[in-house]
Amino acid sequence: MSTFFAILLVTAAILALVIFISRFKINPFIVLFTVSIALALLAGMPAEKVVSSFEEGVGHVLGHVGPVIALGTMLGKMLTESGGADRIALTISQIAGKKRIDWAMMVIGLLVGLPVFFEIGFVLLIPLVYVLAARTETPLLRVALPMGAALSVTHGLLPPHPATLLALSAYNADMGKTIMFGILIGTPVAIIAGPLFGRFAAARVPLTGHNAMADLFVKSEPTKKLPGFFITVFTIMLPVILMLIGSTANLVSPPHSKINSTLHFIGNTDIALGVATILSFYVLGTARGFSRETILRFTNESLAPTALIMLLVGAGGGFGRVLIDSGVSHAITETALGYHMPLLILGWLLAVIVRLASGSATVATATAASIMGPILAHSTNVSPELMVIATGAGSVAFGPMNDAGFWQIKEYLGLTVTQTLKTWSVLETLIAVFGLIFCLLASLIIS
Repeated sequence: MSTFFAILLVTAAILALVIFISRFKINPFIVLFTVSIALALLAGMPAEKVVSSFEEGVGHVLGHVGPVIALGTMLGKMLTESGGADRIALTISQIAGKKRIDWAMMVIGLLVGLPVFFEIGFVLLIPLVYVLAARTETPLLRVALPMGAALSVTHGLLPPHPATLLALSAYNADMGKTIMFGILIGTPVAIIAGPLFGRFAAARVPLTGHNAMADLFVKSEPTKKLPGFFITVFTIMLPVILMLIGSTANLVSPPHSKINSTLHFIGNTDIALGVATILSFYVLGTARGFSRETILRFTNESLAPTALIMLLVGAGGGFGRVLIDSGVSHAITETALGYHMPLLILGWLLAVIVRLASGSATVATATAASIMGPILAHSTNVSPELMVIATGAGSVAFGPMNDAGFWQIKEYLGLTVTQTLKTWSVLETLIAVFGLIFCLLASLIIS
């Protein structure tokens, strides 16, 4: 397949998604499914493999994201009904002040995002975003975008996220230096893409439509008797704590030992969220006077609005899988390797291309690092640590429609496709571009 034809297919697919969803108001799942099938056939994929490729992508993404969304939404509902979200929101607004809520959410996002995947941090913090925005009368985007930017920066640029660890190994980089450089570079990047861009976007993209997720997480009147701040924070932070414990498994015990397996089990995403959700049934449920029947009603009510989100997240994964299996992403990547350019830029560019083609930041980092690792091994004038960060920055570029996060952001924040492109996709691109710029500036100082 020629590069020109591959780029033409991707461009046509993206335009089709925007036009049919925004202009003709066709259900996004139907559009994603149809465009994916059409792209695969036009790319020359055998007809008998087209549907299985889409299904594989859907299953892979939902296998990870589905339980996270379900458990996280139930935990969020318990925070809302018990008044726990109001308690945290009240404390944050008192400490930070109403005018700096967006900065506070960025800091919280950076801290929560260090040990967890983007999707997990998002479902943990989104109830607070809704409640803070409502109680302080702050535009939702001004609160949500800084949190999303912080989670994206930590997911893409900093260990111990799996893709970053793969890049560390491929580039033979030092973890301590990578974390240090990642914090120094990631913090200003999060500020630019978070509070600064968040204020800019909130003033220009007004949200006027009804948001069903806001009804789920915000009570019309705050609960009069609120739960304690520390027990509420402990409940919401318990998944983060358990995942941190799991991440130490290989440091404190031999691989495949009983202790090692137990720690990995405790730190598993679904287990950590499940434990926290079950704890919330008591701490924020029965201990607050709710009956078991009421708690069951809360959890059942919380799942209904997530059905479409899960379908769209899965369909986004199916679209990404089709782009990979059809050979479109490979054709574009091979062409990029033919151009001679500085290694930091080449590693970043490869990650950007794979990100656009696959939708996954993890796949983008892992793929680009595996290609660039042998090349970097023969170069002595490029910092391996900066290569990790530059590759990670490229891996989040554009926030494309074949990324599960695009549809998660769209549905949770009640955005149209066009509004999501104007806000989330621009935010992700700011992270990618400024991440590369700061890496290039740092390379001048280090060299």
